[in-house]
Parts: sequence; structure tokens; C-alpha cells
Amino acid sequence: MDKFSSAFAGYKKEEVNKFVNDVVNQVEAIIVDLKTKDARIEILEKENEHYKNMEATFNRALLVAEDASNQIKRVARDEGQNLINEAKKNASRIVNEALIQAEKTYMENERLKRNQVIFKRRMKALMESHMDLIDEMEHLEF
Repeated sequence: MDKFSSAFAGYKKEEVNKFVNDVVNQVEAIIVDLKTKDARIEILEKENEHYKNMEATFNRALLVAEDASNQIKRVARDEGQNLINEAKKNASRIVNEALIQAEKTYMENERLKRNQVIFKRRMKALMESHMDLIDEMEHLEF
């Protein structure tokens, strides 16, 4: 702390005034500094609130994206299962149709074999009949 020189009837007025001016200047500088810091604090608090809001928005967006992802996975899994089930049904139907077609083909083959046997018998009978006719013609006199 400053010490003042003594003068007639107290301290020297110039020194006291200079000290008071210095104190006032320092107090004014402190007040300006505090106002600047208060303004900066207010700005930083607003920015902090803005970032907190952004964080909350991002968290909500993340939850929505996670839910959408889970739903997409569930739908894909269900569609995959449906495709597998449909493929199994189609495979079963195709196998059944193939079995039916194979049975029809087998039956047709058996019918053709029987017809072939019948045709051969008839052809043989017809040829034998013609041979008998030829034999008879040899015995006939012309």
C-alpha cells in the first residue's frame, strides 16, 4: 500500500488524488474485465447449451437409426425365411410333379410295350396267314 507524505493539515492532496485516481482506474479496469468475462461466460454458456441440444438430437437420431436398423434386420430375416419356405414349397411341388410325370411316362412306356407285343402278335399272325395263303396258292392249279 502507498504511504502518503505528510503536509500541513494532513496528507499531500496531489498524492491522495493520484492514489484515488489509480484506485478508480484499477477498479474501472477490473469492472471492464469482469463485464468482458461475464459476456464471454454468457456466450460460452449459450454455446454449451447449443452443443448439449445437438448432443441430445444426435442421441435421438442414433436411437432412431438403431431402431430402423433393427427393423430392417427383422424384415430381412422374415423375408429370408419366407423365401426359404416358398423355395421348400416349390421344391416339394416340383418333386411331386416330377414323380407324377415319371409315373405317367412309366405308364405310357408300359402301354407302348403292350401295344408293341400286340402289334408283333398281329403282324406275326397276319404274316402266317399270308404264308398259309401262299402255301395254298402253290397247291392250286392255274
